[in-house]
Amino acid sequence: MSDTSCFRKILIIQTAFIGDVVLATALVEELHRVLPSARIDFLLRKGNEAIFDNHPFMRKILVWDKSKHKYWHLVQIIKTVRMEEYDLVINLQRFFSTGLVAAFSGAKKSVCYDQNPLSRFATDTVPHATGGFKGEHEVSRIMRLVHFITQSKFSRPEIYPTKKDFEQVKFNKIYLTISPASVWFTKQLPKEKWLELMDRVGEDTTIFLLGGKGDRELCDWLKDKTKHGNTIVKAGELSFLESAALMKHAVMNFTNDSAPLHFASATNAPVTAVFCSTVPAFGFTPLSDNSHIVETRLKLDCRPCGLHGKKACPKGHFNCAAILIEQLLEKLPQ
Repeated sequence: MSDTSCFRKILIIQTAFIGDVVLATALVEELHRVLPSARIDFLLRKGNEAIFDNHPFMRKILVWDKSKHKYWHLVQIIKTVRMEEYDLVINLQRFFSTGLVAAFSGAKKSVCYDQNPLSRFATDTVPHATGGFKGEHEVSRIMRLVHFITQSKFSRPEIYPTKKDFEQVKFNKIYLTISPASVWFTKQLPKEKWLELMDRVGEDTTIFLLGGKGDRELCDWLKDKTKHGNTIVKAGELSFLESAALMKHAVMNFTNDSAPLHFASATNAPVTAVFCSTVPAFGFTPLSDNSHIVETRLKLDCRPCGLHGKKACPKGHFNCAAILIEQLLEKLPQ
């Protein structure tokens, strides 16, 4: 291991979706373990910053607003990063824009994946290797970026709901949560399947429907259609950390291959993750002690149809969502 005493100020760059940010917290945990006195900053996209509220190891959050004047804001971010004079910049993304931030950072050392188009300007690069379906978890791929510091291959991601977050969602009866939505159609179990699951859950178990504001319509539809008389919609009402706090004490949390899966991993909450068009071998599986994966039992030549979800099934049949509700029900505690 090289001398790490020179790394006093560190910047981590991850401006993708919230699930990617949550997985990146594994890096924060490991860096703090090895370099407890280092000041760690994080660059993320606007809308994701609340995940680090009251985080014990985070000094500063830099926010890139991609929603309007995207490139003007990028220039301002580059100026801010350069003024900070970081000792180490770790770029978790394989895109030109974040490569630009790292290249102009002026950091003494910068590391990124070799697929980044500006990787030649980094002092160190590592392969990402998503392809091949080898089953390596994304956290292990992330940890490879700092192997020269930590020598560790894995560390569980962690987020930190506060006492106030837990009090806000305190519920003294038995409950489970369902996060039915996904950004991508082919990563989302059809709403009719979620409805069938809800209808078969015992009335002694409350069902909470979770998600963002954009998921409220779907959750309201499920509540309106279900025969289950003890359903509560919380989509759009809770912060990231409040959602995670509610998931922590559920008897089970049902999710798609999406961000709530990683909320469960980062709080060691029980979770059952449904994989439709994507596959566990991509490396985004749950990490909780009590975690389960559900996928179709059909042998499909078309699955997976890509690394990410799609707006519609390319074949038109969406058979990768042919999942029996019994596969979900059997994950509930008996």
